[in-house]
Amino acid sequence: MVNPASTVHSLEGGVASAAHAPDCVRAYFEAINAEDFERLAGVWTPKAELRAVGARPRRGREEIMGYFRGVFEPWASHFDRPMRVIVAGDVVVTEIEFKGVTHYDKELTFDALDVFDLADGLIARLTTWYDLAWVRSQL
Repeated sequence: MVNPASTVHSLEGGVASAAHAPDCVRAYFEAINAEDFERLAGVWTPKAELRAVGARPRRGREEIMGYFRGVFEPWASHFDRPMRVIVAGDVVVTEIEFKGVTHYDKELTFDALDVFDLADGLIARLTTWYDLAWVRSQL
């Protein structure tokens, strides 16, 4: 029996483990977890767009990197763990478990959802979704 996750790149609409996500999506999560902004900048197309909940749209690598440099400021440590990855052509949806510790030693865990649109092996558009009101109330 063939494991669908192992052949996800040949499927139109398949569920995969995080290990079988497209390279740029895996690199995105590795880079944000390490706060490796140089590597993170390399996963985006030059005219990429980021739409993050509660924030204005960001366009282009420079604006997107400005967003990511600021978004982790409240966290002493954090980890985004993709729990499920759904691939449909050049669209990738990831269900994420975020775990973080604030600078005041408060531990938080919440769910998030990222929707990636890919082009030429890079991220062309990303929308992120999570309960921003709850997160802000906890910080």
